Amino acid sequence: MRKLRSRSLSVSEARLVLRGYESNGRRLGAHEIDDVISEFERRGYLDDALLAEQLVAGGVERKGQGRVALTRALAQRGIPLEIIDAALEELPDDDAERALEFARTKARSLARLDPDTALRRLVGQLARRGYNGGVAMNAAKTALAEASGRGSSGVRFVDSD
Repeated sequence: MRKLRSRSLSVSEARLVLRGYESNGRRLGAHEIDDVISEFERRGYLDDALLAEQLVAGGVERKGQGRVALTRALAQRGIPLEIIDAALEELPDDDAERALEFARTKARSLARLDPDTALRRLVGQLARRGYNGGVAMNAAKTALAEASGRGSSGVRFVDSD
């Protein structure tokens, strides 16, 4: 329970914590761990699907992560692949838009560098955030062209409601 107070855990992470739990010099057995996990799931303390949704939303909104990075982060937390796939299905297929938005925020700070170096660094930043090579390259080239004034008109049109 102490671990759950500080952060949400996946079932896999909770299982690891319980394996390391010791009381009066005795560790919990596999059956006892399963009972605790089942009870925590029943009470809603552990829910891999809900945790996956929260991590995807946070990864997209705060970190600007792409699908590859999100999949990696969820897998590292021990969330099963079918739950990862279900959480990512809810995500709109807008990796290219999110990559371009991130690239635009970084492109201005790279303007002092020569074009090849700026492109290499920006593509690297996008790749580390989980965007595939083609998406990263297109977003980086577009953002750097806009930042240097080499864009088609220098004007960006944004959809409005």
